Amino acid sequence: QVSLVESGGGSVQPGGSLSLSCVISGFNEANYCMGWFRQAPGKEREGVATILSDGITTYAESVKGRFTISRDNVKNTLSLQMNGLNVEDTAMYYCAAGYSGSWCLTLDDDAMDHWGKGTLVTISS
Repeated sequence: QVSLVESGGGSVQPGGSLSLSCVISGFNEANYCMGWFRQAPGKEREGVATILSDGITTYAESVKGRFTISRDNVKNTLSLQMNGLNVEDTAMYYCAAGYSGSWCLTLDDDAMDHWGKGTLVTISS
């Protein structure tokens, strides 16, 4: 059974930083995509960043230059370093994994097959 567990959410002031982590288990694929998605109150879920097994990444325009996604293929972990946070980044952040290959680089959540339960990130002064 596939399991994704996020951690690292919390509350910070605008301009602050947070680091999210995700541990995936039970996923017996050699090459798969992982990514971070988020859903703000009253809004649809959106892709934040995705990364293929070979390290190719893509980012939403709203987070480029501020967020960095990375993965450890040995430990099966995914991370998201978030800097320069602003109130618009407030959301539930979800870790996801999928078999879709390069489709996941479109940040389409339909490309992902497994999801974590999410971790809440709140930016407020």
